[in-house]
Amino acid sequence: MDNFAAPARPIVARMIEAAAAEPRRAVAFQGAPGANSHVAALQAFPDCLPLPCFSFEDAIDAVRDGTADCAIIPIENSLHGRVADIHFLLPESGLVITGEHFLPIHYGLMGTGSLDQVREATSHPQALGQCRLWLKAHGITPASYPDTAGAAALVAERGDPAIAALAPPGAAELYGLNLLVENIADADHNMTRFVILARQAPPLAGEGPFMTTFIFEVKNVPAALYKALTGFATNGVNMTKLESYQQGGSFAATEFYADVVGRPGDPNFDNAIEDLTHHSKRVRLLGTYKQARERG
Repeated sequence: MDNFAAPARPIVARMIEAAAAEPRRAVAFQGAPGANSHVAALQAFPDCLPLPCFSFEDAIDAVRDGTADCAIIPIENSLHGRVADIHFLLPESGLVITGEHFLPIHYGLMGTGSLDQVREATSHPQALGQCRLWLKAHGITPASYPDTAGAAALVAERGDPAIAALAPPGAAELYGLNLLVENIADADHNMTRFVILARQAPPLAGEGPFMTTFIFEVKNVPAALYKALTGFATNGVNMTKLESYQQGGSFAATEFYADVVGRPGDPNFDNAIEDLTHHSKRVRLLGTYKQARERG
């Protein structure tokens, strides 16, 4: 708790106490109260008890040790790309992806003085990247901080009118700041995708479509990726995301994170995964869950 700025600590303490009393309702999120992940938790689980955690690892640990029933983690943004390295965090966690949630993102600039006094804006690097052009146009220098709402608490603690925070507008009221500008973004389509992580996957219910997320490592041979993915094309399985990443300090980008439309038990999906497995060193499913937003 000491990692949070002083104005956030009493709020964090109350939320931790409430979650501890009913861990089955607790949803862990990364950030201080008022963060976008806090907003996403309440939208995805209206009856939940949001549990603030300082880091993504802390949120995952809260689920693993039973302090929370699940966690909601942002993994990609429509303007600024990858948020959390889920392909690093999830495989070692023992958790599974059980759902997804999309949150339209709206930022406000908040501080202790007036807009003409602001010289620096502090926030999470993702928020700063999503508002980069606006900040540049207004001559405001970006300064990185681990969390958007946490940055608002920090600005309240410092009390320096030259330093403002870029955070969800609700954080201004939460930490007693002046909301100087609303709806800051470099594009109107600013959207973040979150995944929900739990210890066990509940039975899939209702009609699809369903999404399946997995990671795989191709063999070190010519056209390895092409061969590995051919089965998805021939079986008509739509791959909505494919991203390479590196493990162990290697510069050989042979490992991949993927999302596809489909689920185990669907013949086309099973055939595609069988082909993928044949041409890969390893394949690991991270979760199957109901699609929250149509792709394409």
